[in-house]
Amino acid sequence: MKSGFWLEQIPLWGIFLLNVALILFSIWAGTLLGSRRRRNPDFESEASAGLIITSMLGLLGFMLVFTFGVTAQTFQTRRQLFLDELNAIGTVYLRTAFVVEPQRGNIRKLLRDYVDIRADIAQSVIQKRKINFEQVVSHSESLHDQIWAQVETLSDVRDTPLAALFISSLNEMIDLHTSRVTIFYYRIPPPVWYVLLFITILTMSLVGYQAGLSNKKILRVGIFLALAFSAVIFLVSDLDRAAEGRFRVNQRPIFELQKKMQVSGQTSNQIQKSDEKTMDK
Repeated sequence: MKSGFWLEQIPLWGIFLLNVALILFSIWAGTLLGSRRRRNPDFESEASAGLIITSMLGLLGFMLVFTFGVTAQTFQTRRQLFLDELNAIGTVYLRTAFVVEPQRGNIRKLLRDYVDIRADIAQSVIQKRKINFEQVVSHSESLHDQIWAQVETLSDVRDTPLAALFISSLNEMIDLHTSRVTIFYYRIPPPVWYVLLFITILTMSLVGYQAGLSNKKILRVGIFLALAFSAVIFLVSDLDRAAEGRFRVNQRPIFELQKKMQVSGQTSNQIQKSDEKTMDK
């Protein structure tokens, strides 16, 4: 899912190349400016420029650590909410045993449909297919309403302790769905990206400026700097993108839950058919 921020419209490989080009251009421009400044008799000493560069590199490092920490924490939260929601769905499915028929069968079918939606999303993420996020959310919430409509028909047993356990777990499942939807919108704010890019450009320009003052060639060092800092920014961007990046939450648990619920549904159908045959006899 992409937002309206222009930087998020660029693919990850484009982010890497853009930063490499930006850093190399900043170093080149700084070197050119430093060389021109060196022609003046009152140009700054290399030591004074080095002190400023050290401070700027420290500030740039702090910004990278800050943004990486934010994205890493968000990634961990997404993974934890994913596992929590799966556990909640499994708990609701098991606690449907406290519900009478025909609501029990109807709710279990709706839960299997709900898990199928989650499995389709996981498969789309693995195969890197586009996901209509709004449509998925709408479909999921529609299933919530249908499940809750089944619960509302349990007027005779709704206030029993066992039914209360089921309703409590259902509420938790719905709440976790809301949390997962919300966390998808948590991205690094555009002002943070702008500040990070500004500090990167300023720092690399100062590196080139110092090289220009000392009349030293910095092309090779500049390439290494560009690759190193661009790799870190690439990593931050990757973690910041929930369904597009290479760092994704392992989707295997949803497929295992889907398989268990399908087997359970087939077993329930077989038992029901067996009971019907017995009653017919």
